[in-house]
Amino acid sequence: MMTQFINQKENTVTEAIDGLIQTSGGTLARLDGYPHIRVVVRSDWDKSKVALVSGGGSGHEPAHAGFVGEGLLTAAVCGDVFASPSIDSVLAGILSVTGPAGCLLIVKNYTGDRLNFGLAAERARAFGLKVNMIIVNDDIALPDLPQPRGVAGTLFVHKIAGAMAQAGASLAEITKAAERVIAGTKSLGMSLDTCTVPGSPKENRIPQGKAELGLGIHGEAGVEQIEYENAKQALAAVTDKMAPLMGTAPHVVLLNNLGGTTVLEMSVLANELAQSSIGKNVKFIIGPAAMMTSLDMRGFSISVYPATAEEIALLQAPCASSAWPGCVEMKPVTVFKLPDGLTPIAPIPSEHDATAKFLTKCCNILIESEVDLNALDAQSGDGDTGSTLAGAARALIDALDRMPLADHTQLYRAIGQELSQTMGGSLGVLLAIFFTAAGDAASSGLPMVATLQEGLKRVQQIGGAQVGDRTMLDALQPALDELENGLRPAADAARKGAIHTSTIVHAKAGRASYISPEQLQGHIDPGAEAVARLFEQLSA
Repeated sequence: MMTQFINQKENTVTEAIDGLIQTSGGTLARLDGYPHIRVVVRSDWDKSKVALVSGGGSGHEPAHAGFVGEGLLTAAVCGDVFASPSIDSVLAGILSVTGPAGCLLIVKNYTGDRLNFGLAAERARAFGLKVNMIIVNDDIALPDLPQPRGVAGTLFVHKIAGAMAQAGASLAEITKAAERVIAGTKSLGMSLDTCTVPGSPKENRIPQGKAELGLGIHGEAGVEQIEYENAKQALAAVTDKMAPLMGTAPHVVLLNNLGGTTVLEMSVLANELAQSSIGKNVKFIIGPAAMMTSLDMRGFSISVYPATAEEIALLQAPCASSAWPGCVEMKPVTVFKLPDGLTPIAPIPSEHDATAKFLTKCCNILIESEVDLNALDAQSGDGDTGSTLAGAARALIDALDRMPLADHTQLYRAIGQELSQTMGGSLGVLLAIFFTAAGDAASSGLPMVATLQEGLKRVQQIGGAQVGDRTMLDALQPALDELENGLRPAADAARKGAIHTSTIVHAKAGRASYISPEQLQGHIDPGAEAVARLFEQLSA
């Protein structure tokens, strides 16, 4: 069972609601009646306008309580995780916020929600209140299903109806507009993993290397499991099903994080959305953001609606909920030119076959070591040393035809410039300094080994690391000290230095300086290992 930041699972929803209210800055409150009645309401509500009440099972946060506020919902009725709230809870919500202007219930199309909200509406009408109920059924995963599910497209209804209510529209006007939105909204989701219900074992339904298309927001199984390749292919699997249903009209799209997808991944998906089969139809976007989640599900959903100019204005109208990410126009990437001081001065290319072969061999050694170096770095850092070096090596191979291969002084500087542009992290900076300084030394007439040693001295001055600090210097300095005697002695010295780093348990530089001695013991520094492998394979 997965460990989660909860106390008793029975209290998770009530404690989460109280946490939401206490961090709302006073804009939210709840009705009495815990734990059976869990209704979040606007603390400033005066019943002068149409009330909007939504809700359902918990586990979809920030929906629904997170969207209570001026310009959005008036109240949210919260059930247990993935379970419909009781009739009494819904009725309490209706009675607490409904005035002469009436109330609109916005309900997702699930049997429990339809029944409980529907019966509560009947009982509220018996008290003489004006109550309308609409059912959101935007999921297109199961095209032949007579009752499609209500999923993230519900948020289009919340926002448009909320902005109309805030502007003083009547219950009839809001209901008609909401029904038009429901009729035109289509949603589809995809996930790489299932969700984890608090206090319950996780269902491992989706195998490694697969993605599930069309699964529900309560963890229901999807329509099909497909091979997962990458973000582009996954996004295309969703948008290709939506494209035939959209026509050519401009749409607003809601890109929703189902809970466990990182912000970085969601931005990648947003980029793919712009390039996708529906990209030309996407005029406005809401998100990417977590809006209608399924606990910690590692997935996303896309909802589309062909909004009119008036509806776009309603989607963009101010509201008090911090969970609403806003609705903005999709724009192509804007690129500003680099300032003059950073515009690279391209060296004059020159050919030298032996140098090209030597550099290619060095680069291929680093590329072939990528997986091993990443695994080693995972013991003492963030697991990317191999990828960082391999990425720089690939870029350097691609740049060889632009390099001054016949002029080693300019070649050192060109390599330094290339690494400063293509290689990330502190390692990239240090190697750029190393080669740039070596170029300066070579221009003064120093022989090759002395040139490289001058580069190393500059790295030590600027980077602050010394031999014994558990860095690549522990292998590089002894290797350069022996290089006059040949590659084999240099390789042996580098290997000896690299092995010694496995006994250094107090790193004084780099990410390893943040790691406990127990985690460092017995693990060679990945930078030192890279240097040792390079010299060993060059001398083989």
